Amino acid sequence: MSLIPYALVRPFLFNMDPEAAHDFTMNTLSRGQNTPLQAVWSNETVNDPVTLAGLTFPNRVGMAAGLDKNARCIDALAAMGFGFVEVGTVTPKGQPGNPKPRMFRIPAAKALVNRLGFNNDGLDAFIANVKQSTVRRQGKPMLLGLNIGKNAATAIEDATSDYLTCLEGVYPHADYVTVNISSPNTKNLRALQSDEALDSLLGAIAERREALAATQGRRVPIFVKIAPDLDDAQVEVIAATLRRHGMDGVIATNTTISREAVKGMPHAEEAGGLSGAPAFEASNRVIRLLRAALGKDFPIIGVGGIMRAEDAVAKIQAGADVVQIYSGLIYAGPELVVQSARALRALGTQTR
Repeated sequence: MSLIPYALVRPFLFNMDPEAAHDFTMNTLSRGQNTPLQAVWSNETVNDPVTLAGLTFPNRVGMAAGLDKNARCIDALAAMGFGFVEVGTVTPKGQPGNPKPRMFRIPAAKALVNRLGFNNDGLDAFIANVKQSTVRRQGKPMLLGLNIGKNAATAIEDATSDYLTCLEGVYPHADYVTVNISSPNTKNLRALQSDEALDSLLGAIAERREALAATQGRRVPIFVKIAPDLDDAQVEVIAATLRRHGMDGVIATNTTISREAVKGMPHAEEAGGLSGAPAFEASNRVIRLLRAALGKDFPIIGVGGIMRAEDAVAKIQAGADVVQIYSGLIYAGPELVVQSARALRALGTQTR
C-alpha cells in the first residue's frame, strides 16, 4: 500500500485552490515517477484479468481521462495499481482552455465542478510524452487509452477534421482510442451526440481507422464517451449508431450539467461539468440503458461517482464491464484503486 496514507495528505491539498492543487499533484507525480518518491503513492496491482474488445485488462479499475491531459504521468498512475489508464483529452493544437477560476470543490457532496475546456499542450507534445513512458517502453501489461477531442476554435461543422488528425497521431501508440463528444466545456461539442452529427463523425472515424489498420498492421479499438444528460431515446439512437459503425465500446459517462443533487451548496451554480458522488446514479442509469440496447457482449466502461469500492461493484452490477475513477481519487486517494480492484475481483469470483 501507499507509503503515506492519503488521509494525511488531503487536508494540505484541500487547503489549496483546486486547480493549484491539481497542478501541484501532477507536477509531483511527473517528477517523482520512476524514483524512490513513487513509493509514496504506489499500490499493488490486483490481478483480475478481463478481455474486452480484444484487449486483456489486468484488472477492472482504470484512471479516467481528464486528470492527465498531457500524458505526463502515465508511469506514476500505473504505480497506483490501475489496470488501465486513459490520458487526454488531447486536441490537434495546444490551447489554454477557459478562463480561471475553472475548478471548484463541493466537499459536502463529494463533488467537483470544472470548466477547464480541454486545456492541453497539443498533439505533438502529447505523443512525445506517451513515448517517454517507461511502462510503455517496457511493454508492461497496463493498458493505455488515448482520448481525443476538437479545438475550441474549430467550428463544430469542421470537428471531424480535428478528430481525424488526432486519431492518426495517437493510433500507433494507443491500446484503445476514446472519442470524446461529451464534455460540456467546449462550445457545442455535445451536439456531436445528435443523430446526424454522430452518424457522420463515427462514419468518418470508422473509415479512417480501417485505413490505418491496413497500413499499420493492427486494428486499435475505438470507444466513444457519452454524457449522462441523455434521455432514453437518445441513448437508443447512440447505441444503434455505435453498432452501425463498428465501434468497439462505449464509456458512460462524462460529467453532468445537472445541479439537482447539489442545489443550494457553495459553487453549485458554477458553469461546467459536475463530477463525483452526485454523478453516480445518472451514470448508472445510462449504463443500464446501454446494456439493454447493446446486449450482453458489447464493452461498456462505467465511470461517474465511484467514491468507494461498493460504488465500483454497483457500476458492474448496472451493466459495466470495467470502471474508471477520477473524482474518487481526489476525495479518497490511491487506496481507492486497490480497494475497488479487490472488490471487483471478489465479485467476479462469486459470479463465475
